[in-house]
Amino acid sequence: MSARELVVLGTASQVPTRHRNHNGYFLRWDAEGILFDPGEGTQRQMLRAGVAAHDLTRLCVTHFHGDHSLGLAGVIQRINLDRVPHPVTAHYPESGRRFFDRLRYATAYRETVALREEPVKGEAVVLVDSGAFLLEARRLSHPVEAYGYRLVEPDGRRMLPERLAAHGITGPAVGRLQREGEVDGVTLADVSEPRPGQRFAFVMDTRLCDAVYALADGCDLLVIESTFLDEDAALAEEHGHLTAGQAARVAAESGVRHLVLTHFSQRYTDPADFERQARDAGFEGELTVAQDLGRVAVPKRRRT
Repeated sequence: MSARELVVLGTASQVPTRHRNHNGYFLRWDAEGILFDPGEGTQRQMLRAGVAAHDLTRLCVTHFHGDHSLGLAGVIQRINLDRVPHPVTAHYPESGRRFFDRLRYATAYRETVALREEPVKGEAVVLVDSGAFLLEARRLSHPVEAYGYRLVEPDGRRMLPERLAAHGITGPAVGRLQREGEVDGVTLADVSEPRPGQRFAFVMDTRLCDAVYALADGCDLLVIESTFLDEDAALAEEHGHLTAGQAARVAAESGVRHLVLTHFSQRYTDPADFERQARDAGFEGELTVAQDLGRVAVPKRRRT
C-alpha cells in the first residue's frame, strides 16, 4: 500500500444500493490513518478493503446525516474490541455532539482505547498543526451544519545529488546543511530546489460556496460529492448538494490535479455520465469516478 493513499469504502448517497455501500473513506497519510464519514456498513467494508482498526488515528465526520455517520457506533466499538494501542481523535461538528454521544454509546461495550473528542466550530478552524501537516476544517452550505476537511503538508526543499556532489557535500554534512542552512559557505539554495507540499481535501454535502473553493485550492487530490447530474441542478440546490459539472468546475478553477467524484444518488445507474459531465465542465486533470473498494494514490509531489 502506498504511504499516501485513499481507500474508498462506500460511495452511495442517502441509502446504500446493491452496488454501493453507504459513505466511508480512509486516507492513509504516512503515520496518520483518517477515516472520513463512516456510514452504515463501514466496519465490514474496512474488512474487505484490508483496513484494520489499528490503522485508524482520526475520525472526521462532516455532518450528522445517517449516510455519513451511522457507522460510527460499529467502528468505535471495533477500535475498543481490538484494543488499538494508540489514542484516536474524533472531529465532528460541535452542533452535533448529541448525535456523536448517542452513536458512541449506542450499546454496551468495554472501553479500552482513549477516544479523544475535538469538535469543530466556527467558519474556519485549524484542528492540527503538527509541523508535518496541517489539518483544517471549513463550514459548508447544507441543511444541517457541515464541514469540509483539508490536509496540507508544508513546503520543503528537494536535495539535488548532482549539486551536492559538485560542492563536495556528503554524509553527515548533508543533514547538517538541512538543519543549519549553510555548511562551509555552501547554502541550502545552492544544492536544492523548492518542494511543494502535498494537499488533500474532502468535501461532502454542500451547495457551491466560498468554502468549497478554499478547501479545493491547489489540491493534489480532491474528494468531492457529485450527488446529482447537471440536469438536476435545481434538486441539488434545494437539497444542499453539488452536480458533477459544478464539482468539476471547482476542481478546474482551483488547480486540482486528481479529482475524485463520489456520493452518487441512487437515481443514476451509469457512472460514465459523471465522467462525461466533469470533462464537459472543463476539468482536464486526472479523474476518478469512485467505486466501492477502489484505491487512489495521492499524486507525486509537483515539480517546481
